[in-house]
Amino acid sequence: MLGKRASTLSQVRRFKITGELRKGGDKLPFTKDIRAIKKEDALQHLYSDMGSRHKARRFEITVKQIEELPEPEAA
Repeated sequence: MLGKRASTLSQVRRFKITGELRKGGDKLPFTKDIRAIKKEDALQHLYSDMGSRHKARRFEITVKQIEELPEPEAA
């Protein structure tokens, strides 16, 4: 059982998402690092997090770039 969980954890990657949040006529730039298995999952997590923290709806969030970051080596 532990082996199956370990293989799932090794598939988790880090993504850096940059974009803009439009609120009250202003465009607020943001950069967010998110851990997810797929790029689509990272984007879904971003929408959920921004909606929860800033009451932003999806059409108010413009994603400019999604970049996969290398995992840091464990010491």
